[in-house]
Amino acid sequence: MQPVNQADSEPAALCFDRVSFCWPCGTKALDRCSIEIQSPGLWMLVGSNGSGKSTLFRMICGLIKPQRGHMHCTLRPALVFQNPDHQLLLPSCGSELLLSLPPHLSRSETTKRIEGLLEQVGLAGMAGRPIHTLSGGQKQRLAIAGALASEANLLLLDEPTALLDAASQDAILATVQQLCHRSKNPLTALWVTHRLGELDHADGAARMEKGRIGAWGSGTSLRRTLEPLARRRG
Repeated sequence: MQPVNQADSEPAALCFDRVSFCWPCGTKALDRCSIEIQSPGLWMLVGSNGSGKSTLFRMICGLIKPQRGHMHCTLRPALVFQNPDHQLLLPSCGSELLLSLPPHLSRSETTKRIEGLLEQVGLAGMAGRPIHTLSGGQKQRLAIAGALASEANLLLLDEPTALLDAASQDAILATVQQLCHRSKNPLTALWVTHRLGELDHADGAARMEKGRIGAWGSGTSLRRTLEPLARRRG
């Protein structure tokens, strides 16, 4: 199951081939799950609680392994949590990024790298800023910068706008889009959302249900399919 507008001859950057996984309690989280995405791009998943999205992310990060089937990933993943307060550990923006940078860098290289990372996410000049003074949206952008500091090129974003106001939601989405579509070293992002309007900004989107992922298509077409269902439930 491959995102639209991708050449069949290109190898997938991330591939799940009929992967199954069951937790010790007996809950089947993934059930012959198949997915192929290529790099770069912004790909989105929609699914209800318990559909297997979090298990999928854990497996991509290498925290758990398939019990059946095969997974292959050529990218370096990093997880961005829904709540950045669960991810940010140190007192300032600069020290937070320092935690993820390679240890062999000189002081001048470290300073330059931190300034560059903050600029990429719209936080230029804020290396000395205490994290507790940041807005929720700024904290989320700092969490993304931390993922970049670890040299990740696959961002796994678990509802990154769920706790943010409308303006901050737009800012996070714009930041990730820019990172995925920049001309030099573009990233790949797999973004889980419950906000159907966000699907319009995806390069491709799919619905996850009962441990399986449906066929990839345009985000806009998936939104149009799901909106009537959401209205009936509401």
